[in-house]
Amino acid sequence: MGKIDEMSVNAIRILAADSVQKANSGHPGLPLGCAAMAYELWANHMKHNPKNPKWVNRDRFVLSAGHGSTLLYSLLHLFGYGNLSIEDLAQFRQEDSLTPGHPEYGHTIGVEATTGPLGAGMGMSVGMAMAEAHLSSIFNKEGFPIVDHYTYVLGGDGCMMEGITSEVLSLAGTLGLSKLIVFYDSNNITIEGSTDIAFTEDVEKRMQAFGFQTIVVEDGNDLEGIGKAIQAAKGETNKPSFIIVKTQIGYGCPAKQCQASAHGEPLGVENVAALKENLGWEKQDAFYVPDAVYHHYKKIAEKKAEDETTWNGLFLAYCEKYPEMKTLWQQYFDNNALTDLLNKEEFWAYADKADATRNLSGIMINRIKDILPNFIGGSADLAPSNKTNMKDAGDFSKSNYSGRNIHYGVREIGMAAIGNGLALHGGLKTFVGTFFVFSDYVKPMARLASLMELPVTYVLTHDSIGVGEDGPTHEPIEQLAMLRAMPNFTVFRPADATETCAAWYYAITSAKTPTALVLSRQNLPQLKGASKEALKGGYVLADSNKAVPDGIIIASGSEVELAVNAKVELAKENIDVRVVSMPSIDVFEEQSDEYKESVLPKAVRGRVAVEAASDFGWGKYVGLDGAYVTMKGFGASAPAKTLFNKFGFTTENVVAVTKKVLKGN
Repeated sequence: MGKIDEMSVNAIRILAADSVQKANSGHPGLPLGCAAMAYELWANHMKHNPKNPKWVNRDRFVLSAGHGSTLLYSLLHLFGYGNLSIEDLAQFRQEDSLTPGHPEYGHTIGVEATTGPLGAGMGMSVGMAMAEAHLSSIFNKEGFPIVDHYTYVLGGDGCMMEGITSEVLSLAGTLGLSKLIVFYDSNNITIEGSTDIAFTEDVEKRMQAFGFQTIVVEDGNDLEGIGKAIQAAKGETNKPSFIIVKTQIGYGCPAKQCQASAHGEPLGVENVAALKENLGWEKQDAFYVPDAVYHHYKKIAEKKAEDETTWNGLFLAYCEKYPEMKTLWQQYFDNNALTDLLNKEEFWAYADKADATRNLSGIMINRIKDILPNFIGGSADLAPSNKTNMKDAGDFSKSNYSGRNIHYGVREIGMAAIGNGLALHGGLKTFVGTFFVFSDYVKPMARLASLMELPVTYVLTHDSIGVGEDGPTHEPIEQLAMLRAMPNFTVFRPADATETCAAWYYAITSAKTPTALVLSRQNLPQLKGASKEALKGGYVLADSNKAVPDGIIIASGSEVELAVNAKVELAKENIDVRVVSMPSIDVFEEQSDEYKESVLPKAVRGRVAVEAASDFGWGKYVGLDGAYVTMKGFGASAPAKTLFNKFGFTTENVVAVTKKVLKGN
């Protein structure tokens, strides 16, 4: 290792240690151990331009072990990303800083994904690599490798223990994603101590079984060895690569090196001083970096910028030779192409017959795939049940990366993470699908989508006890409340075809919010009064003839039909109620106070909420004087009709509950 390289590696270590010490909080161990690996990659192998962090053909780097964020922040500062300053590093983990505790996409320039939950970055990286493979298959022409970049991801023992990592890397191996290169920071230490207490498997053999090329670098400070490993990984064109780099957590700090205490606590003032002395750092001043190091990084960054300049010339020639591909490129990367769908009759058309909203969603998916050439997605081995298959769109596979139907296998959490990666990469609109009850598996990665403001769509079918004979393990109860509680996440539970169209329109036109479409297994009628007002989240489906209704019945999905039938029966007793369809509480809450009052006037206190799920969350609409026709416990195994009767989802019960409420008012 040359002197300037050694100083450049140690600069990463010093900045990371000083940042954590100044905050008196953080994880210095990984940055100290992985600094050489990261420097070699970023300086000598990774294609990136610090002056244009969003260059479309850049290599992606994801820090799956997000607790080691000061490694990434030090790199971004030294390479000159977004003018991330020494002052920013000194504000690590402080309010409103550009250096939060874990990397946040969209907050700090150069961060490719929000990471922290271990293994999540592995999944998102697989999604990015899949996006690269798909887009290259669509756009590349002989002599014009317009889409040609790698996805690098760094994780440690914690990432390897999390089940999500096995899910996504198993799929990556199956798909032969040769542009995916995984770095494994192998230091045999976690928070509780040696990994031997809980993790003794042969990781290399596991990765070989998944279909990866595996490469071992015995010394995490051997720049030449790391460089050769990266070159070997790039040389493998049939499978992804897994580079095991044996590192020492807390490297360079005599009292902390190879100790579990280096993982998640500051080194201590004396130990930071000892680190600097041990590394031969010329000054003890906090955040000091020699000018020669900054100059070295600047020269590298300037050289990196030439890659984009070369690509820009290639892309210009490509567009001149293939003007039709230039048009297609614009379709893929133009996010404003859908505004005219609101008034296109063919988009909203449907057959006037009873049908399950999962079937209606399937029709919409096939309409959308003809409108959006970059629409890609699939299910966790449930496409026939979720109705997510796109006809004549091909299957994404090792032999056909141009296919738009993704077969995720039974990997719900991995699927959701990959969906995030597809969206993060850019150029694609994506959806994932499973049974609604398994949103429990999807939720952690959906939460990251919400944090990152990614408009991923979740197709969640079999939405209630209507699942029937599969029983309580497959009948969602609390999941609606769970997803509705998540910030920046929209849940739609449509009642018929019109509302399903509205839900899909909302999902594909969303710019910064993920959307869950919660869909029925059983057939539902097409409702008189259903309209595009569903795009407001809640609306008056069937109104009272009175200026002030006697009461209001609020329902979503399959239970809207019950509310309408109850209104008819109540009218026979001269009780005139309003029926409000509430496909999306989230969207309804975004409406003006005036609109919400027009739908749910405060003067009408006699209200009943009807939904085959938990009543949690309905209180703000029902109030102290209202009542619920909802689930009070888990479901059971029986035909759907039997279960709806058993749990009170009948016209007679809704009528009885409404009358009781109105009598009390």
